[in-house]
Amino acid sequence: MDDVKITWLGHAAFLFEAEKKLLIDPFISGNPKAPCNPEDLDPDIIAVTHGHRDHLGDTVEIGARTGCRIISIHEVANYIKSKGVFAEGMNKGGTIEVEGVNLTMTHALHSSSIDASNFSFDGGSPAGFVIGIGGHSIYHAGDTGVFGDMQLIGELYEPEIALLPIGSRFTMGIKEAVKAVELIRPEIVVPMHYNTFDVIKQDPEEFRKAVESKVDTKVVILKPGESIEL
Repeated sequence: MDDVKITWLGHAAFLFEAEKKLLIDPFISGNPKAPCNPEDLDPDIIAVTHGHRDHLGDTVEIGARTGCRIISIHEVANYIKSKGVFAEGMNKGGTIEVEGVNLTMTHALHSSSIDASNFSFDGGSPAGFVIGIGGHSIYHAGDTGVFGDMQLIGELYEPEIALLPIGSRFTMGIKEAVKAVELIRPEIVVPMHYNTFDVIKQDPEEFRKAVESKVDTKVVILKPGESIEL
């Protein structure tokens, strides 16, 4: 296995660095917790979980500048292509290999309008990704509520790390995210999609205590700009 560095860029944005660099949900501009600027990012691949502004984020601008490969659900890819930037569509249950990185698209319980299009494009359906990089398996749940088939994700892909939203209101809250950990059973869970704005304010230490009282999974709480290495 190769070393993989995973850096939280605030909200649901993460940068994975191994032989190739993967950026997921690059909401940087307008993100009060972002530790960098879009111009600082030079990924080989961008993966987008759904069309909402706080996930599609700076995808088009970064893609236009870097020429990186962009992967999303079919409908979001069509929107990105309409902006003059090449994107590759896929759908749930499928896997695509991009520059040695495997991206498997999973279900997510959410919505997916494309705010930036003034709702003139169909946003398709929200998703998550299981990312195979450097010989490691990592699950980014996207924006989602808890659902029973998370157990299948755990069984099929055996993710070492799960990146799970805990902010509530728009996604799972702490109670539901703890159940998600019980279903997936990763070695490590990293909470995300909280404290970006007051309406999703949560205490990650409460999440840590709840998880570690129920399962052996280790909770790693990152601050924006901090990393975990495998």
